[in-house]
Amino acid sequence: MSIKQSITPAERPGTAGVQRLKPNAVGLIGVIFMAVATAAPITAMTGNVPVAVGSGNGAGAPAGYLVAMVVLAIFSVGFTAMARHITATGAFYGFISFGLGRAVGMASGFLATLAYVIFEPALIGIFSVFAESTVKDQAGLSVPWWAFALAMLVVNALLTYFDLTLAEKLLVVLLLTEISTLTIMSVSVALHGGGPQGIPLESVNPVNAFKGVSPGLGLFFAFWSWVGFESTAMYGEESRNPKKIIPRATMISVIGIGLFYVFVSWMAIAANGPAQSVKLAQTSAFGLFFNPTERFVGHWAVVLMQWLMISGSFACGMAFHNCAARYLYAIGREGVFPRLQRTLGRTHPVHGSPYVAGFVQTGISALIIGLFWAAGKDPYTGMYVLLAILGTMAILVVQATCSFAVVAYFRSHHVEHGHWFRTLVAPLFGGVAMIAVVFLLVSNLDTAAGVESHSLLLRMTPWIVLGVFALGVGLALYLQRRDPNRYALIGRTVLEETHERE
Repeated sequence: MSIKQSITPAERPGTAGVQRLKPNAVGLIGVIFMAVATAAPITAMTGNVPVAVGSGNGAGAPAGYLVAMVVLAIFSVGFTAMARHITATGAFYGFISFGLGRAVGMASGFLATLAYVIFEPALIGIFSVFAESTVKDQAGLSVPWWAFALAMLVVNALLTYFDLTLAEKLLVVLLLTEISTLTIMSVSVALHGGGPQGIPLESVNPVNAFKGVSPGLGLFFAFWSWVGFESTAMYGEESRNPKKIIPRATMISVIGIGLFYVFVSWMAIAANGPAQSVKLAQTSAFGLFFNPTERFVGHWAVVLMQWLMISGSFACGMAFHNCAARYLYAIGREGVFPRLQRTLGRTHPVHGSPYVAGFVQTGISALIIGLFWAAGKDPYTGMYVLLAILGTMAILVVQATCSFAVVAYFRSHHVEHGHWFRTLVAPLFGGVAMIAVVFLLVSNLDTAAGVESHSLLLRMTPWIVLGVFALGVGLALYLQRRDPNRYALIGRTVLEETHERE
């Protein structure tokens, strides 16, 4: 297996120094766990569901998750079709470059990199809050949140230094534990026949996903809960059989996470009762899950859940650290920016990891966290919420762009593999649906941000996304005019087995 840059000989300026990540480092289960970790089930449930129930689509929140699952599954049909032909660590960056051209590809690569880079400090923010409060409640120790943030930065940096196998093993343990706890709570509720009103079927009626105080906000938080599932494609170069593993891992992750989200949120509402759930979510967010866990399982499970909220957010942050490192590495190694090829584009001689890009990501995260700390922002309501909104908007724009890239790719590169649903209807529907979710986010920015509704960063969020995209397009067009050889390299570093020619 080797790396090739998919350009014609006349365009090729020399590809010496292009390195690859460690091959055969992870299998199907490992890729699935890496993707599920970025979705952070326990963080998504305890952090997002209360907002959706209390301020969004109310008791219809599970239906919102059902709608999101269907939309994302349809999006994944086109996404996985592309993954069968192109294997590149840059994922969206490579996919869009082949489908819609290098300029849009670079813009999308910049935007995806922005999203994954800021997701790590966002998750460190919520991890620090969970850790600070739990350690104080359970151990009686007062440890400042920034101490936990620093510890997580160091651990993530060390794990990225080694190959993906070590991170995979840790994620398997953390995820199985948190998923088991939520499952025990949900199954216990189901076996007891629910709460005061039994098990309300209206909570999973898709019509009710569009009802409530602010159904747009509820749907946005549902889609937010999946962010990161598409990271499966990033691990293609390190997987044992990318053509089969990546498509399977993506669909399993989307549908598996979706069914889990629907079931857990449904049982939480059933345990408390629909009307009571809305009131509880507005006054005591964690009570939506802690109360039924206490009642149907026991106090020990509540204590365990508090600790798992820490480990779950840690696992999510670690997964996003890996995503960000691989995007930085993918952009660096191509040679579009020669200096970056010798730094960000380097892999460890023994572990085959993108260790330089990993350390750079740690430095960026530390800087962002330091700025929020200096500004006196709360690590949850400030750092987590604001950065998550910015990152989610960026990644949704990239997902929409990728959907249209799938259509263009199969109309120009592989007409013989085109399919009316798989490579046309599904990606078009997915793209339009993603754009709709972006509009939902923009129209509900103030509500989603809560106490930070007047923050300058929040007001700048749509313009930051637009500006980064425009920067990518402008830089690519500049290279096309001034240095065609470097322009020809954009988004063209792929595995030899899936080598694409124009």
